[in-house]
Amino acid sequence: MQNVTLIGIDLGKNSFHIHCQEKHGNPLLRKKFSRTQLTQFLATCQPCIVAMESCAGAHFMARHISQLGHQVKLISPQFVRPFVKSHKNDFIDAEAICEAVYSPDFISIMAISASR
Repeated sequence: MQNVTLIGIDLGKNSFHIHCQEKHGNPLLRKKFSRTQLTQFLATCQPCIVAMESCAGAHFMARHISQLGHQVKLISPQFVRPFVKSHKNDFIDAEAICEAVYSPDFISIMAISASR
């Protein structure tokens, strides 16, 4: 996926829902992945911004994804909630994460290092 500039990921225990956008905010892909499939997909993507809601598992994933060359942004869930447009589901959450990144009030959280 060469035109992807932003990937929003809704993290789950066993599955990950992604929403990919190009630089003008147009959606390119919505897909569900397992952990292995997500890693393979991100390894084949051009370096881009990958955004996720901050949670316990997000810090591990952020370190892993940044090693693949992507810029990772973690967002507090309270800043994502206003961007959910309709009935909550994992794909809508991933899209809302992308929209939150472009918000003027966006604040990124730093990933916790493995040594902490």
